[in-house]
Amino acid sequence: MTESAVHSPDSFEIAGKKVARLGFGAMRLTGLGVWGEPDDREECVRVVRRAVELGVQLIDTADSYGPYVSEEIIREAVHPYPDDVLIATKAGLTRNGPDVIRTDRGLVRLGPKAWPPVGRPEYLRQQAEMSLRRLGLDHIDLFQLHRVDPKVPLEDQVGELRKLQDEGKIVAIGLSQVTVDQIEQARRIADIATVQNRYNLTDRTSADVLDHCARQGIGFIPWAPVAAGELARPGGPVDRIASAHGATPSQVSLAWLLARSEVMLPIPGTSKVAHLEDNMAATGLRLSADEIDELTNAV
Repeated sequence: MTESAVHSPDSFEIAGKKVARLGFGAMRLTGLGVWGEPDDREECVRVVRRAVELGVQLIDTADSYGPYVSEEIIREAVHPYPDDVLIATKAGLTRNGPDVIRTDRGLVRLGPKAWPPVGRPEYLRQQAEMSLRRLGLDHIDLFQLHRVDPKVPLEDQVGELRKLQDEGKIVAIGLSQVTVDQIEQARRIADIATVQNRYNLTDRTSADVLDHCARQGIGFIPWAPVAAGELARPGGPVDRIASAHGATPSQVSLAWLLARSEVMLPIPGTSKVAHLEDNMAATGLRLSADEIDELTNAV
């Protein structure tokens, strides 16, 4: 894999810890539809251990992944946690079943229907306490509001996280899938360390949120970070740049994200060690300014 000139800082500080900017998303340590046990739990445990061996310091999970399965696997894999590893989890989405089901017509994705938001303060507090127990922690470094519940005032939701922070049960507060206005509303109540929105080469609808986070020094955690869609077709820009570097399309997608902003913290996820190692190799890929511009202007 070749290197070119463009490079950004390798780390970002959250909750008093400097973490490598390429993290690991633990949603896939579950069964089909992010529901129940994975097909190969031992392999998932190996994935988390290997991630830490490869230098991952930010591990992102949520109570709703499984539910609970992802947090339990993380504890099994790497507890007691190395001092430089930051465990981030979330609450605010409940589950009413898998978000993908098998039918006679193949797999059908239910999407948000399977993830109802609940942001009542007593529920968020309960889930924080349960995550502490499942993860084997006395405090959570980064606790994120998984979604804003439109039925509950945002100040009540963030306010409860602030109370947990004041009690020492969480260190830093994050938000997920929010607007700039919601970020600023939340910042009137508590310091916001990170924002986690969908963002990748083909979905840049949160570009304004990313730019706002960059101006404010807030970490931006893009979920679904490696989607490249039509850009990765044979002969397309991702494919051509990957071939030039002896890299994969996923590595190019991640390298572009890392070059896009110094606050960017991608968390590609997988349940396979080989896929993890492929993703982590993106840290050694340096795209040129021309390549970054080509990808940036491709949509």
